[in-house]
Amino acid sequence: MGLSRKDIFEVETPLLEQTFIHIQGIGQKTEQKLWDRGIRTWQHFLQTKDTVFSPARDQFVRQELEASIRHRKDVRFFSDRSSSGEMWRFFDAFKEKAVYLDIETSGGYQGIDEITVIGLFDGRNVQTFVNGIDLDEFEIAIDQYDLVVTFNGTCFDLPFIRRWFPNISLPPAHIDLRFLLKKLGYTGGLKKIEKDLGLVRGAEIEGMDGYEAVMLWKAYQWGDRAALDTLIEYNTADIVNLKPLMEMGYREMRSRLTGF
Repeated sequence: MGLSRKDIFEVETPLLEQTFIHIQGIGQKTEQKLWDRGIRTWQHFLQTKDTVFSPARDQFVRQELEASIRHRKDVRFFSDRSSSGEMWRFFDAFKEKAVYLDIETSGGYQGIDEITVIGLFDGRNVQTFVNGIDLDEFEIAIDQYDLVVTFNGTCFDLPFIRRWFPNISLPPAHIDLRFLLKKLGYTGGLKKIEKDLGLVRGAEIEGMDGYEAVMLWKAYQWGDRAALDTLIEYNTADIVNLKPLMEMGYREMRSRLTGF
């Protein structure tokens, strides 16, 4: 009995090792043709005795696949060779060294635009860094991760962080859920998408938005410690909710790609 498409993609090997689009000259259509020919993994290509493209081209691809195997645990190798829109493919392979990130800022209030809070969530523990208390420690904390997951971090969080920490070393790979979820038909801001998918926030922060986060920071500066606690709770909800969104996005994108 032959393997079904589900068997092919679920049983044999991780999605990373079924991916060919990080090789120069191979796009999604060519990758799909390889799969349809039964060349479903790196090892399948390396072991085939047939000419796939041309002798010279096949030799190049084999060299790239051998390099891929050597760098199997090096996310930078794949990030450097892949478009941002395909980074979701590598999530499962590198999720143990992934971190979910979100920042709060002063929003340009009274002419001041600065980071107020940064939250990190590694899937188990939350770390919060507060301006004026321990914000500088963020630069050391973020250095231990290989993959950072954000919502709209491409346009906002990461550029802001780079301006604030000019010499920072951010994780070599980044998945922006705003664009990943948009491919799946989920549009709007993070709070809207959370509601669409049934994710619920605590009563105290339900319905809060970025403007209220700015006002909480100002209240804290005026001496209201409870306002900072609420701001941290708001930021924590942002990063903790990114994890189920990332996992769902990965499952749905993989299903579209592989058929299961």
